[in-house]
Amino acid sequence: MTDDRRDKIRAFRPNGVHTKFFYRDVIDVVEAAGGKIDVMVLPKVHEAADVLFADRLLTQIEQNVGLPVGRIRLEVLIESAKAVLHAEQIAASTPRLAGLIFGVVDYAGSIGARDTVREQFALYHYPKAKTVAAARAAGIDVVDGVTLQFRDLQQCEHDARSAAQMGFDGKWAIHPDQVPVINRVFTPSQEEITRAREIIDLYERSDINSGLGAVVYKDEMVDAASLPIERKKLAIARKTGLL
Repeated sequence: MTDDRRDKIRAFRPNGVHTKFFYRDVIDVVEAAGGKIDVMVLPKVHEAADVLFADRLLTQIEQNVGLPVGRIRLEVLIESAKAVLHAEQIAASTPRLAGLIFGVVDYAGSIGARDTVREQFALYHYPKAKTVAAARAAGIDVVDGVTLQFRDLQQCEHDARSAAQMGFDGKWAIHPDQVPVINRVFTPSQEEITRAREIIDLYERSDINSGLGAVVYKDEMVDAASLPIERKKLAIARKTGLL
């Protein structure tokens, strides 16, 4: 029997940093299984100090049990008004931080929303966009939260496409049926891969041969600002084995 978990990211999520259970969760789990943990997901973070507290606690445990310091990364849930306002400081708080995740349900409760909604990107555009910007400025990943309507796969696909268009790297699933939908949306299609290759090749040839700063691709202007989007598609395609 083979262990298909070897190439998977293994994460655990303790209770919130501000609860009385947090430190014991971290100590007990990391001391017992730290060598098999890749990421600790921090819920209910409000500011950079919360992340630094978790970072220092992990460092002390790693030193105590002989684990490489910093190998266990952190991912932080941005799910309160205070966290959104401090997103830049949170994202830049420690080299151990690997990514931000926007938690829509707790955020809705934090701001006193009347109910959870289907049109997340209409009502919560600002906090989602701020989370993306903070992560990108810090050079870390950023993941969108869940679609609660777990039987409505069209809604899940709509939310996933909106997240991808906004710049999120991925999306959390709340039910196994959502996983293939999310993976399909965030994986570039063959048409997108072909387009990305053609645009990059066209721009590089034009830049080398004639020094043009902008070129035309199928009636669309392409310049250097367009290239990161296309290069990201090709990077995802390589990582997923499509190239």
